[in-house]
Amino acid sequence: MRTLSRIWAWLFLLVLIIFFSLTGDGFFSLFNFQAVAANVAILLIMALGQTFVIIAAGIDLSTGFVMGLASVAGALAMTSLPADTPLPLIVLTGLAAGLFVGLIPGLINGLIIAKLKVPPFIVTLGMFGIARGIGFLMSEGMPIPVSIPGLGRVGNGYLFYHYPGSGFSFLQPPAGVTGVELRQLTGILPHPVTYAIILVLAAHWLLKRSRFGLHTYAIGGNQEAAVRAGIPVDRRVIALYMLSAGSAALAGVLYNMRFTNGAANSGEALLLDSIAAVVIGGASLFGGEGTIIGTVIGALIIAVIQNGLVILGINPFWQFVAVGVVIILAVLVDQAKEQVAE
Repeated sequence: MRTLSRIWAWLFLLVLIIFFSLTGDGFFSLFNFQAVAANVAILLIMALGQTFVIIAAGIDLSTGFVMGLASVAGALAMTSLPADTPLPLIVLTGLAAGLFVGLIPGLINGLIIAKLKVPPFIVTLGMFGIARGIGFLMSEGMPIPVSIPGLGRVGNGYLFYHYPGSGFSFLQPPAGVTGVELRQLTGILPHPVTYAIILVLAAHWLLKRSRFGLHTYAIGGNQEAAVRAGIPVDRRVIALYMLSAGSAALAGVLYNMRFTNGAANSGEALLLDSIAAVVIGGASLFGGEGTIIGTVIGALIIAVIQNGLVILGINPFWQFVAVGVVIILAVLVDQAKEQVAE
């Protein structure tokens, strides 16, 4: 039973892929798989920070609008630069602005939770409203267009391109391929997927190979024991909520590059999905258990369900029902695992 509880999400993802491949026209294709991966990248990046918080027996309900706030700040910063500013500097400016603004809510969340001992649910729910209001005030309630040449390519391009007869090219299509020839061009590894892979590897190392990750598990397992063991719990809790806000801010800047605009509500729909990805991936809401790889699998399950239902032509509102059922299933598996352990 314990072995099944560890691998059920992998098996469920495999069953979903087989089912939609047999029933959905065009599901089992390189183009569709890359589209699914690119679409899940923003969700996954947000869920990485949430993973650390949930393992530490916390919750961060503010990430959706922290992402939106960072998206607005990044858009405003990029559009304020002179028109002749080099694209790399524009991207770095947007990234710096988004991260700076996004980390502030995380710092406030962490300080209140660690120093004043207010429950994370209450604190982050309050920050949910604060970040939401400030984001809409900064953007005046409207999306902020970022009409910068080349920015969309940074968010929507591919790492490699292949054209029959010309082989592979790096970062941009082979020279001379234009017009109708572009239809034969195949992009390989979308940029959002590349960014997500880098962050997933970094988060996995931080959680599994660093003292910070070890302390995160210890705090989630038993906070009082962690204090007695000499772990600086308050500092770690503050860092955890800053990490969660930082990952949401990175997701907001990636949203800028993918959709060439900034919107205060850009992460609203992703908040619950990011928590769901962590839970489906095997993290316990009681703390002390969870992995980055599990979160990746959970995010992919959500993305495959959403994509597969669209391809089958099923009413998109059924996506919410399907994801909700999977969340309940994940919690039942977690409870069954605990009962077996007892």
